[in-house]
Amino acid sequence: MTVVISADKARSRRICTSAPLIDPFGRRIDYVRVSVTDRCDLRCTYCMLERQTFLPRADLLSFAELDRLCSAFVDLGATRLRLTGGEPLVRKGFMDFVAGLSRHLVSGRLRELTLTTNGTRLARHAEGLAAAGIRRINVSLDTLDPDRYRRITRGGDLGGVLEGLKAARDAGLRVKINAVALRHDNADELADMVAWAHSEAMDITLIETMPLGMVEEDRMDQYLPMSEVRATLARRWTLASLDVRTGGPARYVEVRETGGRLGFITPLTHGFCEGCNRVRVTCTGQLYLCLGQEDGADLQAALRGSDDDGALTRSIREAISRKPRGHDFEISRRGAAPAVPRPMSMTGG
Repeated sequence: MTVVISADKARSRRICTSAPLIDPFGRRIDYVRVSVTDRCDLRCTYCMLERQTFLPRADLLSFAELDRLCSAFVDLGATRLRLTGGEPLVRKGFMDFVAGLSRHLVSGRLRELTLTTNGTRLARHAEGLAAAGIRRINVSLDTLDPDRYRRITRGGDLGGVLEGLKAARDAGLRVKINAVALRHDNADELADMVAWAHSEAMDITLIETMPLGMVEEDRMDQYLPMSEVRATLARRWTLASLDVRTGGPARYVEVRETGGRLGFITPLTHGFCEGCNRVRVTCTGQLYLCLGQEDGADLQAALRGSDDDGALTRSIREAISRKPRGHDFEISRRGAAPAVPRPMSMTGG
């Protein structure tokens, strides 16, 4: 069932939002990443434990609550919403939720509604996403080798993802591939992935592995500095810097020989926090002010404590007033504990 918020109820809850969300360092917070579930149909080795424990479904915010939360951020000046997981498309009712949020696109108050997905369910949902007003998506994909893909994801089917990518492009969605650079898993394949993505008219972003959550492998074994990756690619191609930002932390270049766009996300080798305009909300309503910090706010309590959005708005504003300058990611020794214990599947991409 589609999530519908009546106009009268929305008006009765609306708070005056003339003042934008500004953090202590003068950054305007207008980009919110909202996780709708911590569950995923893959078990990527760098993301979670093989036997990951997920939250009881009863702990998750309902879609009506998630709609109300997203709408509160829109009221406070958010112009971009990114829906994430886990894998958002595994949660029953997700497509109706997206359709409901599209009213903010129609009104013009929301500039962009986007999605990060692993692509396993894109083939059946791409047309619906496009119909709901989503124009571009990020797809996490770390290899084009079926055996490697099966090993990295612990059982995933690459063919289904490739089918989903075709369906997304056929539906008119712009696709950006996100690939985590892993020294012993895909380092020798990254250049070929760039060439493939550009041949399919897709952007691609390469990402350093982040010390989030517990995994079986030592992150020192996985870690591949993006400076090393970029130097390797520069021996094959001409990389011309671009003054382009898409709302996230990537820095972009044009690969002159392919004409395509390539992004680099460097949480360890080159910080990107100075221009951070983002916050994240988990599927339980926990607002995290920084991917690499634990400081935040419990928005679930504000949501459930009153039908009026006053408490929710005050909680959001108070939290933003404490947003830290940046994260403290480090991968420098074997056996080190992760920077934060929560897995990436909890916070969302």
